[in-house]
Amino acid sequence: MHRHIAAAAAAHVPLVAAASRVPPSRPTPCSEWDLAALTGHLLHWTPVLADVGRRTGTGAVTEPDATAPVTGDWPARLDAARDDLVTVWSDPSTWEGTVTMGERLPAAVIGGMVLGELVVHGWDLGRAVGIEPVWSDEVLQATLTAVSAMAEQGRGMGVFAPAVVPAPGATTIERIVATTGRDPAARC
Repeated sequence: MHRHIAAAAAAHVPLVAAASRVPPSRPTPCSEWDLAALTGHLLHWTPVLADVGRRTGTGAVTEPDATAPVTGDWPARLDAARDDLVTVWSDPSTWEGTVTMGERLPAAVIGGMVLGELVVHGWDLGRAVGIEPVWSDEVLQATLTAVSAMAEQGRGMGVFAPAVVPAPGATTIERIVATTGRDPAARC
């Protein structure tokens, strides 16, 4: 899966640029988050996940304050953090062994989480700014595998909502977001 990280992240570039030009109060497919909360989440977790992959961070599993304003040149900070995340998790050796993220976990589990974060939150950003991100079938299939493998644990931790049943003939991205509890038909 390491070979899909850069491609999954590439879709974020135009999405972050578009997000910087719309009101931070814009809704996202996550009912609890507006665009400011989503970007705050990304600004918090992107460097944490890179540090986890480097084995230099504690991997503390606390969510940032969703009401805190996102200030300064956040697009540049997020782009730099995402580029760093890609560098770390594109290295096949990062996926070996264990890492610490609240507890010791297989690095491959966290790598799958990174892939899921990039695609699912890319989709969230796209819905919030009115742009459909594009990923290859390979990236989406790998993401569906990763998200499906962590779905029950994610629900148990309150990270994923109850799964949504996708419509017959749903696309792979629709199945991915439905697995996380998002409505694939959501429009913001």
